[in-house]
Amino acid sequence: MKSDPRRLLRGMAAPRAALSLMAAAVLAGCAFTPAYERPAAPVPERYAQSPEAAAAAPALDWRRYFADATLHTLIDTALAHNRDLRVATLNVQQAQAQFRIREADRLPTVGLAANASRAPATGSGDLTNSFSVGLAISAWEIDFFGRLASLRDQALAQYLATREGRDAAQSSLVAAVAQGWLALQADEELLALTRQTLATREESARLMRLRFEAGASSELDWQQAVGLQQAALATLAQLQRQRALNENALALLLGQPLPPAAREALAARRLTAQPDLATLPAGLPSDLLTHRPDIRQAEQQLIAANAQIGAARAAMFPRISLTAQAGTASRELGDLFSGGSWGFTLAPSLLHTLFDAGRNAAQLDASRVGREIAVAQYEKTIQTAFREVSDALAGTETLRAQSQALQRQQDAEAARMRLAELRFQNGVASSLELLDAQRSLFAVQQSRVQVRLAQQQNQVLLYKALGGGTGQPGA
Repeated sequence: MKSDPRRLLRGMAAPRAALSLMAAAVLAGCAFTPAYERPAAPVPERYAQSPEAAAAAPALDWRRYFADATLHTLIDTALAHNRDLRVATLNVQQAQAQFRIREADRLPTVGLAANASRAPATGSGDLTNSFSVGLAISAWEIDFFGRLASLRDQALAQYLATREGRDAAQSSLVAAVAQGWLALQADEELLALTRQTLATREESARLMRLRFEAGASSELDWQQAVGLQQAALATLAQLQRQRALNENALALLLGQPLPPAAREALAARRLTAQPDLATLPAGLPSDLLTHRPDIRQAEQQLIAANAQIGAARAAMFPRISLTAQAGTASRELGDLFSGGSWGFTLAPSLLHTLFDAGRNAAQLDASRVGREIAVAQYEKTIQTAFREVSDALAGTETLRAQSQALQRQQDAEAARMRLAELRFQNGVASSLELLDAQRSLFAVQQSRVQVRLAQQQNQVLLYKALGGGTGQPGA
């Protein structure tokens, strides 16, 4: 086909017109998406358990908060091998790819078009050939009303929400590993305490049997000692089962069995002898909006729902698309690339739905309801975070006071048992008094370990509730 200079000039002006339409599309499309406003936090301004707290809670990295080197190794292992965290990371990559797809939808797709045909000429009926080759753009939607831009914004917010979800999963994983490691330490201490108590009760049962056989005591004393011995055996079996379950749970978090070095470290430490974790200032509930990745995730989901409204509104207006081709055409294949055979075509089109049985209107209504759902979920996430911090704060002082009281009770029960042993050896007290003192001491020792575990785990929960686990917000 031969080119016309005037047609060529008109063709050069057409892309400029298309660019002008694109610029207008950006300005026009913005009006369809509602302006985003962050909802007010539906929680009190301060925590009831710490009304004087005003300093912002620090966003500490877990390496700085946990001083246990063995725990550092376990957390590193979990971060590298935990399957749930791996799925969360892959979800981020998938959401990023979806965003790139939406971004690419706004740009034209350029392809290579080639055509060859043979048909009768009009009038003469002689067969004529036609050959063409060039670059083609097929039905490129000009985003005049911002539909594609809204879908792109929605995909971006969903990608950011998925990334925040990955950070939330990492924070939960760090806290779960720390709690699992503390539970194993408590199991080891309780097992050691139970084995020691069992040895004492076995010796008491043996002595009571000898005294009964010698006629120095009654069968009641002997059977009482045997009963306490069997109770210790039952407790030992229960603790062994509990320890195995806790180790299996920790191995699942790690993604592999507990390392031998960690097993060796368990035997060398006692939970009740470990120092308290660092005290964290609670700050204000508003700090949670920036420190907690799950709240940031819920907000990005709200932003995505807000952008969906813009896309649904734009879908009710006409869609403008452009099909274009630029290349060379000739009746002879040998002259396909000769001078004067170059040309182009532009074919804009407009499509507007006249009747869709209310489909677009229903989609807009669904998008609006989806935004309200996202608002409620965002507010619920904030309320849940507020409760988790409040619960942890409520446990901080009460568990410390309970642990201190149990320590004093344990000292008193240990002194009572020593006195009961002396009284029994001198024939002043009965065996029932000695056995009762042993039972009371064992019970309070168990309670002290369990409360110490609850105290340490509560500090881990407070650290997680305040947004710890992944370092600085957004990192």
